[in-house]
Amino acid sequence: MQPTDIFLTAEWRHLAMLNFEVDPVLLRSRVPPGTELDLWHGKALVSVVGFMFLNARVLGLSVPFHENFEEVNLRFYVRRKAPDGDRRGVTFVKELVPRGAIAFVARTLYNENYAALPMQNAISTSGTGITARYAWQLAKRWNFLNARGSGAPMPAQSGSEGEFITEHYWGYARQRDGGCVEYRVEHPKWRVWEADDAVLDADVDATYGAEFSAALNARPTSAFIADGSEVKVYRGCRV
Repeated sequence: MQPTDIFLTAEWRHLAMLNFEVDPVLLRSRVPPGTELDLWHGKALVSVVGFMFLNARVLGLSVPFHENFEEVNLRFYVRRKAPDGDRRGVTFVKELVPRGAIAFVARTLYNENYAALPMQNAISTSGTGITARYAWQLAKRWNFLNARGSGAPMPAQSGSEGEFITEHYWGYARQRDGGCVEYRVEHPKWRVWEADDAVLDADVDATYGAEFSAALNARPTSAFIADGSEVKVYRGCRV
């Protein structure tokens, strides 16, 4: 891919990732055409991910008042068999941001299910670790996810669950006509904390739909915080 193919540049920082096991049947109708579920040791996982989106530029240009903001998304994991080998990626159930213009552009260009809501964050870092909290207001209730990591972040070990959750370099989005758009995400490998005190306190039915209620109201099966990095998101193409 050429530099002119870059659609967006930004920094993704302090990614709190709470992971839940679900019945694969729940996800199969949402798998974009041309991809298949990517399972972790036979288990289908969804992740609620909160992070800071910083210094955002679209086609090299910053948009005033839209450079820095929170995002919280619900995603799951897929792979596509490409001529150069398997491509591991993510697809999104829903993405929350605090700016209506961001949601509009993502829905229009990628058919991603974005919604704009009031949001807040609280990030605390020190020599003893990190705490990351992301909140969104829906129907007068503040919902939140929270995770805490101790010590210093470490590179995710090859073949570990931390690597499976954090290292994906492709995104896939189902289109209105039934097709699929694939886009590349470029970033270095992230360092991660294994998180404890991981909590999702949310109206799951209202935020994501009743079908996710049982899974997301349970304790996370695992949680990580990634330090993040600069990222490049390339223009999407149909596959």
